[in-house]
Amino acid sequence: MSSYSRNLILILLFAINIYANSKPLTTKQLYAHAKNDLYLLVALDAELNKSYKEAATLYEKLFENTHNNIYCQKAIVMYAINNNAQKVYNLTKNNYSYISQHQELLQEYAISAMMLKKYDEALEIANKLIKSYNTPKNYAIAGDIYYKMKNYKKAVEYYESSYASKQNISTLLPLVDILYSYVNQKQKAISYLETYYREKGCNIQICLRLVRYYQQSQNTDGVISILKTMYNKYKMVYNKQQLTFINNMLVDYLEKKDINQAIKFLEDNHIDNKKLLSLYEQKGDITKALNLVRKEYKKTKDKALLGQIAMLEFELAPDKIKVMKHVIANFELALKADPNPRYQNYYGYLLIDYDIDVKKGLELVKKALKQYPTNLAYMDSVAWGYYKTHQCQKAFEYMSKVIKEIGLDEEETAYHWDKINNCNMENK
Repeated sequence: MSSYSRNLILILLFAINIYANSKPLTTKQLYAHAKNDLYLLVALDAELNKSYKEAATLYEKLFENTHNNIYCQKAIVMYAINNNAQKVYNLTKNNYSYISQHQELLQEYAISAMMLKKYDEALEIANKLIKSYNTPKNYAIAGDIYYKMKNYKKAVEYYESSYASKQNISTLLPLVDILYSYVNQKQKAISYLETYYREKGCNIQICLRLVRYYQQSQNTDGVISILKTMYNKYKMVYNKQQLTFINNMLVDYLEKKDINQAIKFLEDNHIDNKKLLSLYEQKGDITKALNLVRKEYKKTKDKALLGQIAMLEFELAPDKIKVMKHVIANFELALKADPNPRYQNYYGYLLIDYDIDVKKGLELVKKALKQYPTNLAYMDSVAWGYYKTHQCQKAFEYMSKVIKEIGLDEEETAYHWDKINNCNMENK
């Protein structure tokens, strides 16, 4: 037998002994008292262990057995915590003479009636609460009821009364939602949130709501400002997934506004080298991109990065032939580690364009195109490979698709098209 069970039996025996010494009790009465003591002990233990459903059932049973209103109160609270609106409603309505003297229990009555869509009854109780206890919470409950009834004008009236007395987030959020989404007072909703933000800082719910409203109103500066605040405040407590979500959104907005700001943010915070590399390449800062990849490779020894290094080194090299051997070696290692279509196309095109190994190059660019059959750059490479192997008709078919989509504005594309058009003549 566990020590818990032994202690429970000792307590029950002690309770029975008290009843026996206080006044004569029948065996049936002693049994009833002992049973209720057992219910109480188990209920208290269930509550302590957050088994609120079990605790509520036991307290309700105790109330039925003893008619002690304390047990009624405990049952109501436990059922409310467990979101059992029907049970809360039944207990509060059926014991109104008792609960009418207790503000918290009247509040549970109004809330449960609202949850069961008994709106008129819920409003009646809410109005009694406001009359007897003029508190922010009671105004908020009335606001909640009107919100559920879709009487948004009245809901705003009661929410604002509540919020004026106590700046509670649970009141502010539905208030601004109604103002923004239902009564066309968007700027007023934003002003409420901005005031809270200035005075009390970046509560996560407030900041997320501001971000959403700023997005909808296309206030890019506002979005960036709030996201930066969120990042700096929550970077030590957020999990990786949450922080990545904020980072990605912030960098996207910074990039839309000014790519240099996005780059600086990533450089300062060292959080997403992959994105930083992409921005370097987008800006055309090949030297910084190469230095970043080399640093990452030194740290991780990931051979797949050698493909990126090969491309960047080739782009930077003033003498392409001089670095070719090194570039090829890096591509070979990279493709063994990662058959990346971007590497396949870039490497394959080099082999074709410099007549190093046209056959192998064509195989590589065809593999890349197979993975991304609508990629025009890959089509161009395949067409060039067929041209170099004197397969003029195939080269023409692929190159025609490219020209149809992008025309002849790019110098290299125009050059390929001219050569492929004259392919048959060259081979005569």
